[in-house]
Amino acid sequence: MKKFSEYIGSQFGNPRGAMGKICCLIMNVINRKMYKKIIRLADIPADEKILDIGYGNGYMLRLMDKAFSPDMYGVDISEDMKIKATASNRNAAKENRLHLQIGDCCRLPYQDNMFKAISSVNTVYFWSDTLKGFSEIHRCLKDGGVFYNAVYAKEWLDRLSYTKKGFQKFTPEQLKEFGYRAGFEKVEIEQIHKGKSYAVICTK
Repeated sequence: MKKFSEYIGSQFGNPRGAMGKICCLIMNVINRKMYKKIIRLADIPADEKILDIGYGNGYMLRLMDKAFSPDMYGVDISEDMKIKATASNRNAAKENRLHLQIGDCCRLPYQDNMFKAISSVNTVYFWSDTLKGFSEIHRCLKDGGVFYNAVYAKEWLDRLSYTKKGFQKFTPEQLKEFGYRAGFEKVEIEQIHKGKSYAVICTK
């Protein structure tokens, strides 16, 4: 049972194969409040570029497309999810508004000051270097751009069997500190689900 829990946890960090697709569908359901919170917070003109870190099966990108019709970029470590996310956002792909890459948020393959907004839902636990990830996001945002980072509370994650290995867990105060150390002008915390999840909103 312990090995199975660790395997499920690894799938949340790097979805792959049939189980990865199933885990992404589960995440779409259990993370729904997080996605909706980011959409409510964001205000993105249609001609702007946005980036989703850890796009998975493309669910967050579909919501962004429906709400704002932006020029959408995404970076994820899973080749399987790139295929799935492209299929899930085929209209944006046909219109050349979807640009997905395989990569690591600690080494973003984008130029400085490129994006109006960057989003991430439950990926910060898996970054190899948390401060480097925040710094790369800061570099790629335009002045006044915003990073919307939705996460589960450390206390909540500690209750789950599959987060015992491979998850870095943070308090809101720790993530705020990373934001300021990376150079963001303002870092705010917005509650999503009391005692369970929140959004860290970093403005450049």
